[in-house]
Amino acid sequence: MVQLKVSDMTSKTSQNTSNSNTWQDRQVLVAVTGGIACYKACTLVSRLAQQGAQVRVVMTSSATQFVTPLTFQSLSNQAVHTSLWEAMDRPDAQHIGLARWAELVIIAPATANMIAKAANGICDDLVSTVLNATPQTTPVVFAPAMNADMWANPVTQRNVQTVQELLHWQMVGPEEGWQACRTLGAGRMSEPETILIQAEQVLTQK
Repeated sequence: MVQLKVSDMTSKTSQNTSNSNTWQDRQVLVAVTGGIACYKACTLVSRLAQQGAQVRVVMTSSATQFVTPLTFQSLSNQAVHTSLWEAMDRPDAQHIGLARWAELVIIAPATANMIAKAANGICDDLVSTVLNATPQTTPVVFAPAMNADMWANPVTQRNVQTVQELLHWQMVGPEEGWQACRTLGAGRMSEPETILIQAEQVLTQK
């Protein structure tokens, strides 16, 4: 499991390429799914928080195997949600509340599995259920991350097309580069700064 210090993520060495005024007090839901690129999501959440956004994080159980919820809690200064069954003492449905709260949803990393769930309306965990409950007026940005062969798979490409054309949600990347499987190819998650720039464009066009 990746162990990260909060100081590593909140360093002021970042090159802030997006306009911080755009993010001030904006409500951004970051959904983290299970892949090694989870470590980049830590930087993404930190950058958003530094620029004044209100950030909440939801994670799949697989994502928690790579980075702990405590890391994201520290970076966002908000409780992290990992299960549909957490807030049973509340009268409102957790996934509905999160979906309605968000002005923007970013899925980073977005695995082939989560893209498939989104394309087919599958709701079997908190992240997929929140996505299905997200109003059509709320912009959603996916940052795909997977092995090159998984990205090239025709079924994955069909699912990507469905997400883009039917749901009108956006894809950032993936990029070509070194992958965890020790090969070079398309499927590497875009860098947090790239995701922020494109997400900002989507948000301002809302």
